[in-house]
Amino acid sequence: MRAAVHTRFGHPDVVQVVDAPLPVLRAGDVLIKVHATTVTSAETAMRRGEPLWGRVILGLRRPRRRLRTLGLEVSGVVESTGPAVTGFRPGDEVFGFTGFAVGGHAEYVRLPANGSLARKPANLTFAEAAAAVDGASTALFFLRDKAKARPGQRVLINGAAGSIGTYAVQLAKHLGAEVVGVCGPANVDLVQSLGADEVIDYTARDFTADLDSYDVVFDTVTKSSFSKARHALRKDGKYIPTTGLTNNLWALYTSLLADKRVVTGMSVNKRALLPVIRDLIEAGQLRVVVDRTYPLAQIAEAHRYVDSGHKRGNVAITVVD
Repeated sequence: MRAAVHTRFGHPDVVQVVDAPLPVLRAGDVLIKVHATTVTSAETAMRRGEPLWGRVILGLRRPRRRLRTLGLEVSGVVESTGPAVTGFRPGDEVFGFTGFAVGGHAEYVRLPANGSLARKPANLTFAEAAAAVDGASTALFFLRDKAKARPGQRVLINGAAGSIGTYAVQLAKHLGAEVVGVCGPANVDLVQSLGADEVIDYTARDFTADLDSYDVVFDTVTKSSFSKARHALRKDGKYIPTTGLTNNLWALYTSLLADKRVVTGMSVNKRALLPVIRDLIEAGQLRVVVDRTYPLAQIAEAHRYVDSGHKRGNVAITVVD
C-alpha cells in the first residue's frame, strides 16, 4: 500500500509517499480502506518534532518507527474484520480517530472495533467526514463535558476559524450559549456564518480587555493564557485550553484556590462522541468547513499550507480518487 512516511524531523518535504506493508489485523480490529484523511496542526508539529519535550514520545533524534506514518482522522470503507468483531462488517462506510497509534496517512489503517470508530454521516463526502472527526468531537468534549456550557452563558471561542473553532462556535450555539468568536479579519464573515452572535477581529481588539464578560473562554489554539484571560472571566468562569503542560498546573491550583478555573482534559476516546457528531451532521445542525483538499501524492504541500497558519477549518487528503 501507499503511505506518507517521515523518517526524520523537519520541514514538509521530509514527508514522502512510499510503499509500505499492510497493517496486520488482530482479532478485535477493523481494517479500513482509507478514502480520505486530514493534515492537522497537531500532525505538522509532530513532523517537526515539537514541542521538544514531546520527543520523549515521538523519538529523541528521529521519529519512532511506529509513529512515522501520521494521520489522526480517517474515513473509508471497512475492508475486513477480525474474528472477534461484531459491530462492523465489510462494506460499511465509517469515520474514526486513530489516536496515539496514528497511521491514517495511508491506503489502509487498522482500528480497534471498540475504539473511536463509527458509521460515517450519510450526507457527507469521505473528505468531509474525515474532517468531521477530531475537531468536532474535541469541541463537543470540552464545551459539553468539561465547560458544561448551557443557555444563558456567554462563551468566547478563541481561534474560531480553525478546525476545532469552527465546530466550537456551532456547538456552543447548539448548547444554547451566547457565542463570541475571535479570529483574523479575513475570517470574520466565515465565523458569522457559523452562527456567532459577535465576532472579534483580534488585530483590532484584545478580548482579554473585556472585564468580567465571559462564563467560558475556550482557547482552541492556545494563543492566550489563563493569566491574560482571567480578568475577562466572570466569577466561577472557566478558561479551557486544548494544549499546554503549564495549564495542567493551573488546573490543579485553580481547582483548590480560585473562583475562576482552568479546566483541562484529553479527547482521545471518541467512541461515544462520534455518533453524536454524526447525528448532528445528518440533521443539518453541524457544518463541516474544508478549506483545501490535496491528493495523497501532494501531502507535503498540505503540510506546508497548514504550517502557514492561514487555513480555515480543515485540510483534507484524498487517498482513493
